[in-house]
Amino acid sequence: MTLPDRVTASWIATLGNPQLVEVESHLHGEFAAEENHEKRRRGDRYVLLQGPEPLVTAWHRWLMVNNEMRSRGLVIRHRK
Repeated sequence: MTLPDRVTASWIATLGNPQLVEVESHLHGEFAAEENHEKRRRGDRYVLLQGPEPLVTAWHRWLMVNNEMRSRGLVIRHRK
């Protein structure tokens, strides 16, 4: 599935539950990778919303989809 550059509520509304689960998992992976990189770089000075644009953007894209997952009552499972 191709994700848009800008995740919007109207785009999310077009997704069925299986697609939403897939997108949430993918976006969580992107966010986790950005966050891990920034945590290694900044250490104790890490603050999510003061991070670089790619980190904050990845977080925002994932958060929008994650919130929709919760509102639909879907179970969220991430691999470690």
